[in-house]
Amino acid sequence: MAIHLTLALTFFNFVCSNAARVLLTLYALELDAPASTVGVIGGLLFLFPLLLSWPIGTLADRVGSRGLLLFASACGAVSLVLPYFVHSLPTFYVAAALNGLALAFFHVTLQNLVGTLSKLEERPRNFSNFSLTGSVTNFTGPLLAGFSIDNVGYATACLVIASPSVVAVLLLLIWGRLLPPPPADPGGARGTGSAFKTLADREVRRMLAISGLVQLGTDLFQFYLPIYGHSVGLSASAIGAVLATLAIASFVVRLFLARLVRQVAEEKLLAWVFFMGAIGFALVPFFTHPVALAAIAFFFGLGMGIGIPLTVMLMFSRSAEGRSGQTLGLRLTANNFVRVTGPIVFGAVGSAFGLPPVFWINAVMMAAGAVMSQLHKGRRRKDAA
Repeated sequence: MAIHLTLALTFFNFVCSNAARVLLTLYALELDAPASTVGVIGGLLFLFPLLLSWPIGTLADRVGSRGLLLFASACGAVSLVLPYFVHSLPTFYVAAALNGLALAFFHVTLQNLVGTLSKLEERPRNFSNFSLTGSVTNFTGPLLAGFSIDNVGYATACLVIASPSVVAVLLLLIWGRLLPPPPADPGGARGTGSAFKTLADREVRRMLAISGLVQLGTDLFQFYLPIYGHSVGLSASAIGAVLATLAIASFVVRLFLARLVRQVAEEKLLAWVFFMGAIGFALVPFFTHPVALAAIAFFFGLGMGIGIPLTVMLMFSRSAEGRSGQTLGLRLTANNFVRVTGPIVFGAVGSAFGLPPVFWINAVMMAAGAVMSQLHKGRRRKDAA
């Protein structure tokens, strides 16, 4: 029952987060914000996840998850109520930061819950179900945002999108005691020393770099595709539908995640993730029709869709006893560093040179990630010899 509650909380919180990302972006553009300003808003969505994921992971190891998730859900709801009342760009900065604070708490806490609630033999299945739930929210969130904007307007859409977080609050108040209590002995997760010891592992550092690159590619594709769609005259509903095809593809490929992990070497899987991401980025600027863009998004999702859950599983499996929250927090810190800096840097690139170079530069980065995965494979074989 606890794992089902965890998946339900994952659904409602991530629906709110994914819909808010689209809503705040398009709402800011509606208020004539330049690409650089929209980039700052996108960066603020991940500022607190960057600053707090590591300490929140350590806190989850010590005090449990219920209170942290309740606080996160409340922050998510408040972040979307603000733009309903105040229609100005400074309000969007506050809303994005609050939404990011919610993401910081529920992201690492939910990932850690899935791992700690799972027996060893159940872990691939439960992480697969967790990633499938995330795929459903990637589909539901953009659609909810797009259709809400087109049917009730930007301001009222804020209230619509806040409602999933309210549902999450109610679930925690009613059934939150099903979640595991704080551990009697939180192990070594008591300070920076254990984290630096974790970082001393070269394989952990490699996974942090790969995880960050996968996250950067996935987020920038989802962040800049609405901006590109807006620039070529697509409606909010069309943009939401295009993004939803990416989520469908991610859902489809994650159905086979547990089997793929058993049958294919991780380096090969990661290389295909990056290669398909590179092709997707490279193709976007050549098309303006929503059907063509949806096909590209679907192809992109078939590859990149397994990148994030694959790195989550690999990082959890490398965590020390009692420090899984801290290890996953380190992963999210690395991921959110690129989430904060990526939109700001590429927002400046987009303002200076236009949107196509943003997609092509990301295509080159994804190709470099594929090469990096294969170089590590060759280096490991050489060491083994």
